[in-house]
Amino acid sequence: MTKIADLTVKTDDQLVEELTNLKREQEHMAAFMHMAADYAKSIGFKGQFLIEPKPKEPTKHQYDFDVASGIAFLRTYGLDKVFKFNIETNHATLAGHTFSHEIEVAAAAGMLGSIDANTGDQLLGWDTDQFNTDVKELSLAMVSILRAGGLGTGGFNFDAKVRRPSVDPEDLFFAHIGGMDAYAAAFKIGRRILAEGKFEKFVADRYSSFDTGYGRDIEQKKIGFKELEQLVLTKLGEPKLKSGRQEYLENLVNTYIY
Repeated sequence: MTKIADLTVKTDDQLVEELTNLKREQEHMAAFMHMAADYAKSIGFKGQFLIEPKPKEPTKHQYDFDVASGIAFLRTYGLDKVFKFNIETNHATLAGHTFSHEIEVAAAAGMLGSIDANTGDQLLGWDTDQFNTDVKELSLAMVSILRAGGLGTGGFNFDAKVRRPSVDPEDLFFAHIGGMDAYAAAFKIGRRILAEGKFEKFVADRYSSFDTGYGRDIEQKKIGFKELEQLVLTKLGEPKLKSGRQEYLENLVNTYIY
């Protein structure tokens, strides 16, 4: 008697994933990037190498889906001292993040390099590369950039284009003026936010428990789970909730924007 095995129908995407040697592809990409860096060194090139997170572009699974995955890739293959990040607003949102979030992640790793100055349509799931005129979004991003000490040798690049219905030459003129004005306004607002220090004070207060007592002991690795268990059972009791004051902070941002 012949037994017919159960068959599983697989989609093209599933077959492609199973027939891909991911480790080898990543190693091959890393080797190419090392070659580029070695060649640059041999000819005396002093410029900054950049990597740009591009979620689902051009493939479904990206080694640089966002800044965090890009950092993991670069560190895994010893490229983190060579490359920094070029962050694009639209790519940040397509990855499910905010523009300022991606800047903060790169800055925290000392790998913030440059900015692609554009944005996307929030209702679409692909990269539209529109000129960014959202002063609020840009102001929050500018605070992150200024707090990080700027972009080093990098800068802002208008990787953007006019919308499809904009067919007159003057549309391109208005697009560039609007984008530049929005970034200039955001820069001025970001400087004022940092100068007045209201948000910096809020952040300092939020983490004040890390600077003394048990919080400091945890950071300095002076205590572990056994000590914390005893502290909870004998001293700490139920933690006292502290408001995140989200609505207050949103209103505070608006006082700088409008």
